[in-house]
Amino acid sequence: MTDRSDEQQASDDTAGFADDGASEAQTGGGAATDAEIPAVSRAGSDAAATELQALRERYLRLAAEYDNYRKRTEKERVESWGRAQAQLVHQLLDALDDLQRVAHFTTETVSAQALLEGVRMVERKLTRVLESAGLEVLDASGQAFDPAVHEAIVTAAAEREEDDDSVGEVFQKGYRFKGDLLRPARVQVRKFGV
Repeated sequence: MTDRSDEQQASDDTAGFADDGASEAQTGGGAATDAEIPAVSRAGSDAAATELQALRERYLRLAAEYDNYRKRTEKERVESWGRAQAQLVHQLLDALDDLQRVAHFTTETVSAQALLEGVRMVERKLTRVLESAGLEVLDASGQAFDPAVHEAIVTAAAEREEDDDSVGEVFQKGYRFKGDLLRPARVQVRKFGV
């Protein structure tokens, strides 16, 4: 009886292995063929592939839109800069015309005093135009020396102690444009006790 039951047990074990293989084929495990894969899993992979393709297309569209946006804003920035320069040049044309008229004066037709007055008028007109565009002249004469806006060219003796580290003579004016320093004023710095 024990022999028979051992044979029965071996037969049952072998049948269990066969059943496990069939169940693996049904669930997609093991080396299943396309015919054994249920239609539901194929439909899921087709949906995933379709969604992946849609996401790729969306990404490419967004990348192209961003590239177009970047190019358009760069073009608009360049055009805006060009228009701003054209406006400034247009405002400077009157001063240029006046300067050309002054340059063509001769000493036989115009006195030196009149020529000097013409040059001063052109300077005032040019300064007004540039100031309206945002230029600011730095007034350095008599001010305390500030290395952030002044460039010391020479030093000179100060007669009083309170004049120490102050600006004496201004050799070249300094300028700011809309708050940014364009050029520091080149100045003489007075030192007491030198």
